[in-house]
Amino acid sequence: MSPPRGRIAFLLSGAGSTLRNLLERVRTGAVPGQVVVVVADRPEVGGLALAREHEIPALVVSRSLHRGRARYGRALEEALRPYAPDLVVLGGFLTLFDIPPDWHGRVLNVHPSLLPAFGGEGCYGAHVHRQALARGVRFSGCTVHFVTDEVDGGPIVDQAVVPVEPGDTVESLAHRVQAAERELYPRCVADVLTGRVRLAGGRVERGPG
Repeated sequence: MSPPRGRIAFLLSGAGSTLRNLLERVRTGAVPGQVVVVVADRPEVGGLALAREHEIPALVVSRSLHRGRARYGRALEEALRPYAPDLVVLGGFLTLFDIPPDWHGRVLNVHPSLLPAFGGEGCYGAHVHRQALARGVRFSGCTVHFVTDEVDGGPIVDQAVVPVEPGDTVESLAHRVQAAERELYPRCVADVLTGRVRLAGGRVERGPG
């Protein structure tokens, strides 16, 4: 009998490159889970088509129809509850929402910087790399963290460091950070699903799983 697989709900706002990477890691067995639903905050995003290609339910919880963080959170929760996710994974999801109390420690995000640097509301994607280059930092990277009601402020699961090279552009730095994310994020998802990493009392605990 195969071991149980964690149920993953995936939230996105774009083309779904992070979803594609996660699905590949699921296929190879590196992530002991299955993506049971994909939710976007806009109907036109490419990640929905990717979900349908893999025969995964693809839903839209539109931010234009559910304005306000609390209202959007309620609508998102209503959409996800029937799928009974063990873990909610964000991949470039750009709409803020309130975390239901029983989901604390069960929602993950990846951010393209070494938090707490270059985080917070409005800091995403190219904006992050532009700020890093403007400040002249020698190292950037990515951070996987538990999601809380503080934007990019949740407890850190793990980080990967990426050197900033002479002559870097926003695009070249983003390319290397994304490569680091593709390795780090699935590993963290697997660690949370297996219990090797957990959130307890607001702190990240690590064990054998």
